[in-house]
Amino acid sequence: MNRSVPTALCPSPWYKEPWPWLLMSLPLTAIVAGLATWGIAYRSDDGLVAKDYYKQGMTINRVLARQERAVQMGLTAEFRHEGDRVILQLESNRALAFPSQLRLSLINPARAGLDQTVMLRYENGRYIGGLGAIRDGRWNLKLEDEGGVWQLFAETSLPVQTPVRLKP
Repeated sequence: MNRSVPTALCPSPWYKEPWPWLLMSLPLTAIVAGLATWGIAYRSDDGLVAKDYYKQGMTINRVLARQERAVQMGLTAEFRHEGDRVILQLESNRALAFPSQLRLSLINPARAGLDQTVMLRYENGRYIGGLGAIRDGRWNLKLEDEGGVWQLFAETSLPVQTPVRLKP
């Protein structure tokens, strides 16, 4: 006697059912999204936290002393950006001999990889230097002498329409 079992009572294999796949898709989606997020974070390190933050924090007294020295010397500067060059006029309310070169650092507050340092040379009463391609947006300017005796600072948005005043 041949008994046949109705197909409704014979379960199909689990992998042919939609419910296990639906239930597994939720954790798999979370894993894929986590890996994608990790990949984005790894590739787009923005450098907002310095690797040597403790050492940088310890140098704050030296920076403050350099700013105080600029105040004592009565220094200010006027920054202009014209195409691929920087023109800077250094001023003092005291009779000083200005250095032959200055160092201007253009610091992007969000992306350290965009920072630039320009050496400015003294020509005809002002300092001039070449500047590489620079993105428009917010920038911090730091001007200092070669010996590291004084510093001037300013915040600006590039490109600038009017001269920017750097102060201690």
